[in-house]
Amino acid sequence: MKHLTLFASFFLLFIAIAANSCKTQEKPSTTAEHSTANTTDAATNTQRKDTMPVSEYIVEIFEDKQGNLWFGTVTDGVVRYDGKQLTYFSTKDGLVDNTVPGIAQDAVGNMWFGTHAGVSRFDGKTFTNFTDAQGIRGWGAKILVDRKGKIWVGTTEGAFLWNGTAFTEFKLPNPVIAKPSYKVNAGKIWSITEDKNGNIWFARDGFGACKYDGNSFTHFTQEDGLCSNNVTKVVEDNQGNFWFSSITSDFPEYIQEGGVSRYDGKTFTQFPDKQGIIRNDVYSLYKVNSGDMWMCALGLGAYRYDGKQFDFFKDIDGRHDLIKYFAIQSILEDRKGRLWFGFSGGLFRFDGKSFKHVSKAGPWD
Repeated sequence: MKHLTLFASFFLLFIAIAANSCKTQEKPSTTAEHSTANTTDAATNTQRKDTMPVSEYIVEIFEDKQGNLWFGTVTDGVVRYDGKQLTYFSTKDGLVDNTVPGIAQDAVGNMWFGTHAGVSRFDGKTFTNFTDAQGIRGWGAKILVDRKGKIWVGTTEGAFLWNGTAFTEFKLPNPVIAKPSYKVNAGKIWSITEDKNGNIWFARDGFGACKYDGNSFTHFTQEDGLCSNNVTKVVEDNQGNFWFSSITSDFPEYIQEGGVSRYDGKTFTQFPDKQGIIRNDVYSLYKVNSGDMWMCALGLGAYRYDGKQFDFFKDIDGRHDLIKYFAIQSILEDRKGRLWFGFSGGLFRFDGKSFKHVSKAGPWD
């Protein structure tokens, strides 16, 4: 039997069929959830707003140029927090799909949302949707707007580049893999990032990591020192090292691999003495401004690496039921220095010791 993780299972359960044409919707009629407690009668079994999660699955967190926080969810579309209230945008408002694993903002301020049925662009009033007819194939769209303003999208079907009117496929070459395996779909783009020198990195399912310098491609695979060829994130640290998170394989058979590795430009380093970041699924990898690296060890907890030592955290205050599965799906440090974590189970903030649940009512500050 295939061993699918909670996070991979979520992706497989919410595959959406892309729409056939681009459509522009009228101004969305959003639903605002104010950050105030709703003191309903407990006898009615109505869940209080001060305990209700922002959404059960927070799979992406993004801060825009105005300081608004955006949360991509699995079933509730995308949620915006403007410092005062929550606003939910869904297919009823014009969003192409309610599963939103990718969020970015372009040079002129438009918001871009990657979904399971294509990509939506939001100008603050209307949504414009891009699907098969506009060149987007596949699901699970992740988005990067690079320093030159180029808009990149990665899906289960590979990479795509915006040309101003539509998306065109950006064909990635495949490295030679002696024993091919993958997690969800060979060639799926788990994430796209840009390093300090402007190189674009693609984290790929089954093909390791690929660096594009504008002219040529450089591949990094398990043979070079990665824990797995199923790479989920590539992050550059403050010293110029590159960190790679990776996951187990399920096809053609289950292979217990995955974990975190670091590349200094010459050699790879793995961390076999740290349980959960070797031979395990690691989906979340993030660098904060101080230089600390955060990584989630699925089913165990989270590590913070300060350049000298790893500190381990597993206490989830307010939702102790999540400790058993411990699945961080997204991380963001906002401009105020607050650390936000999207869990399978809701939104949380780190207070220096533990993860505190942030419900619809907060606490937001």
